Amino acid sequence: MKIAQVSPLFESVPPKLYGGTERIVSYLTEELVRQGHELTLFASGDSITAAELVPGCVRALRLNPAIQDHLPYHIMMLEQVRQRADEFDVIHFHIDLLQYPLMSALSGRALTTLHGRLDLPDLAGFYVTFPDYPLVTISNSQQAQLPQLARVDTVYHGLPRDLLPFHPTGGDYLAFLGRISPEKRPDVAIQIALRAGMPLKIAAKIDKSDQLYWESVIRPLVEANPSVEFVGEINERAKAEFLGNAAALLFPIDWPEPFGIVMIEAMSCGTPTIAYPCGSVSEVIDEGQSGFLVNDVEEAAKAAERAKGLSRAGVRACFERRFTVERMAKDYLAIYRGLPGVSAKRPQRFHLIGEPATLQIARGQYSS
Repeated sequence: MKIAQVSPLFESVPPKLYGGTERIVSYLTEELVRQGHELTLFASGDSITAAELVPGCVRALRLNPAIQDHLPYHIMMLEQVRQRADEFDVIHFHIDLLQYPLMSALSGRALTTLHGRLDLPDLAGFYVTFPDYPLVTISNSQQAQLPQLARVDTVYHGLPRDLLPFHPTGGDYLAFLGRISPEKRPDVAIQIALRAGMPLKIAAKIDKSDQLYWESVIRPLVEANPSVEFVGEINERAKAEFLGNAAALLFPIDWPEPFGIVMIEAMSCGTPTIAYPCGSVSEVIDEGQSGFLVNDVEEAAKAAERAKGLSRAGVRACFERRFTVERMAKDYLAIYRGLPGVSAKRPQRFHLIGEPATLQIARGQYSS
């Protein structure tokens, strides 16, 4: 198939540091190329891919201090997509909303994966306005926020098997990986580690919008507790060691998490996750196998001790069974082939029925 992937321009594909959506776009694109499909990636110019790269900007917008407004760059990228749309069997958008005025002209060959939260008031009427456009959510919890829409599939994220290698033994510290933000609750992670009597390492991005939260809440806690170390934002290579050498990942979120890639990144390393059951968490974590679901700091501290006895090979097995990039690509290919503008283009099979004297031709199903 000829497939276009349209990524946000905030980060490169894959991102140099933090960036969940762009990371998944990269894994999916490279796996589809590996399987023999013809891929075109619309992304920032500093992206690295085996697909044809069509740059929407010179470098990732977040890393370019000269950029004040992302909107013109995304609209220019969409014009590139529009001009080349007839070249593709499928156009897969990962940019949330901006493509919707184009969708009706793409003849049923396009779909959108929604990577963010959907329970925001400003979105209440949006997807109802466009009820016929295929959507993919990244968890059933996220999909439940769109109960009025029928054409929604769920595809869980997946990672390359060798991206984050298995660590058969963990270390003595707890890990927090992600963003410093109120909904991610790094303050609770600190409380859990202190209650458990274990060191905590925090590797996290600090957005401008969260700078005040960092300065007023989290930084004082880090400075007041020598057992808490702030590592900062880390890259993929550092992430493998950071997660793999941890006794457990702490994920005490306080928001409807759409998926939570860090949970399956830890799982790939064999590191269990201790998480609050918000959003997708109970779908991703197999209780007692890849981690523990807890409701408060006391339960989490006890789970940190239990995590030391959990089979890390069993944690890795959960990853292998449910969250590989091969499984993710298979799920998306099934959705691509079912799009009305794709299935209608497939050649038809004809079957011969009956005796030669009364030969009939009956239309069969579309080929796969």
